[in-house]
Amino acid sequence: MDDASDAATGAPLTDRQRRELEYHRERAREHRSVLAAPFSWDVLENPARRWWNAYWQMYACLLDCGVRDKRVLVVGCGFGDDALRLARLGARVSAFDLSPDSLGIARGLAAREGLSIAFDEMPAEALRYGDASFDLIVARDILHHVDIPAAMREIVRVARPGAIFVVNEIYSHSWTERIRRSPPVEKFLYPRLRRLIYGPGTPYITADERKLSEADLAEIKKPLRACLIEKHFNFLVTRLIPDRFDSCAKADRLLLRLLKPLGPLLAGRVLFCAQVAK
Repeated sequence: MDDASDAATGAPLTDRQRRELEYHRERAREHRSVLAAPFSWDVLENPARRWWNAYWQMYACLLDCGVRDKRVLVVGCGFGDDALRLARLGARVSAFDLSPDSLGIARGLAAREGLSIAFDEMPAEALRYGDASFDLIVARDILHHVDIPAAMREIVRVARPGAIFVVNEIYSHSWTERIRRSPPVEKFLYPRLRRLIYGPGTPYITADERKLSEADLAEIKKPLRACLIEKHFNFLVTRLIPDRFDSCAKADRLLLRLLKPLGPLLAGRVLFCAQVAK
């Protein structure tokens, strides 16, 4: 692929998209070992429901929606984890990503697991699917990488009337983000907490990504009807406490439930499910 343009359309890529391609080329090279590792179906097969975990709650929502035989789109599928799990649930899955290197791993995993998934390479801002193609669309940890107005125009275009849109994204209200970017936190606290939160090595953070703000959420919700569910997670977890401690994550989630009106101000992650208004 020529990094200067989208492989299928020849449309020029933005500088941000080129940087994303370069980053994910290297990340895919470093993570080729996932092709030899067992794939986890735990979130589908474990009867326990981790109510404190946004990812598990996303699948509780998807299971409630029912995906069998529905046409489902996974936005920015990466290595294909969600595409594989949704296909395992019986959905007719299409999934795309900007990175051909990530898609190579996704295709390899799908082939190994015997799953039929239509993977395609394209940016979220210029989809090649037909109008009104999908019953359900899943966007997990991708919208903070893209041009939100352009991507949402495309998502709405390819959604069928009444389609369900499920979003699970890192988030920070502008007030809390202002604290995060303040000199004492940026220069002193964050460097000392980074290894504790993310562990050894370089965290998975690209140069151009930024957490969704309340303004971004409002933009995303413009073409949607009232949310079927909306939940907030990670007040202190992933900010001051690693997410590997379940007891801390449970306490964090309970605190946000008790402080529900303040959830949009305090949370570090948002999960919502809504119908597309068309």
